Amino acid sequence: MHDCSEEISDIEKRVSDANKYLRIDEARKTVAEIELQVAKPDLWDDPDRARELTTLMARARADVDNLDDLYQKLSDVKTLYELSREEEDDSVTTEVEDGLVALRKDLDHLELRALFAGEHDERDAICEVHSGAGGTDAQDWTEMMMRMFMRWAERQGFTVEVDELQAGAEAGLTSATFTVKGRYAMGMLSGERGVHRLIRISPFDANARRQTAFGSFDCVPALEEKEEPEIEIADLRIDTFRSSGAGGQHVNVTDSAVRITHIPSGIVVSCQNQRSQTQNKARAMQILAARLAEAQRQAQADELATASGDKRDVAFGNQIRTYTMAPYQLVKDERTRHETGNIDAVLDGDLDGFIEAWLQWRRREGINS
Repeated sequence: MHDCSEEISDIEKRVSDANKYLRIDEARKTVAEIELQVAKPDLWDDPDRARELTTLMARARADVDNLDDLYQKLSDVKTLYELSREEEDDSVTTEVEDGLVALRKDLDHLELRALFAGEHDERDAICEVHSGAGGTDAQDWTEMMMRMFMRWAERQGFTVEVDELQAGAEAGLTSATFTVKGRYAMGMLSGERGVHRLIRISPFDANARRQTAFGSFDCVPALEEKEEPEIEIADLRIDTFRSSGAGGQHVNVTDSAVRITHIPSGIVVSCQNQRSQTQNKARAMQILAARLAEAQRQAQADELATASGDKRDVAFGNQIRTYTMAPYQLVKDERTRHETGNIDAVLDGDLDGFIEAWLQWRRREGINS
């Protein structure tokens, strides 16, 4: 067996670093303290506080268990490696090497956590896709984008709830709203906000000409009910309409879909995939509250930037990424310069390389989004 000592030492250091940036010592104390509180018989007398406590405990315990698992895996590999060296037994070489590969992969994923710097990175993300220039191709591209983000979410073990779909005239979607639920969903998806450009041979052009299509992606952090800004009913226009589009079995055919317009800001939200008009209205109000809160945060950030003379463009220009399918295949991020030729994998949800590159770029640029 070749000498793995240096590699094992490197992994030991990475695990030790994870213990620091995950603040595991603090997490252990948090778990112990909250366990005492959740054991009290009157815990659920205040449901909001109970949910907050159980969520905090679950997250802290997940971090502790995750790191303990890494320490155990590392200990097992070290023991096996040392025994093989002492007994000059090469029969476990593959097992040791596979164990080291698995540890590196786990640490690669875990180390993304050190890059989350945004205030709301840990939250669920309320997402939107919209078609832009490019006609039917843009609407088809918008549907492809939605599938790409949904497949990415599945790969992460997140859940996705579709709130609203607007079908295109001939194909695809003009817009869609969906929520990605999972820890750090917002932090990972925040770098995807912006305009995405697709270049391909149009399947809708009888002459098979190359077409450029544009779609946009946006997301805002989901809020707890107690965090939602107050919304005056007098500021709202509420319309009901019949659900339509490729929403599956949960799209009702009655006039249960709800569209809410916040008149002062001009923000419009819709929901059609809940089972009743009341549920659609409640969900639309949650989405509206999240968007209003984000608009307020953005306005404050703009004021601070103006006061400090900071001219940094945090909108990243008109396009953040280009997906080229013809005459060659390439996906390239215009900010980080990260690229890959495997466009099929990207469209099937393999966005991790782009997300990690953006998180690294965000930290270098000092952007807190």
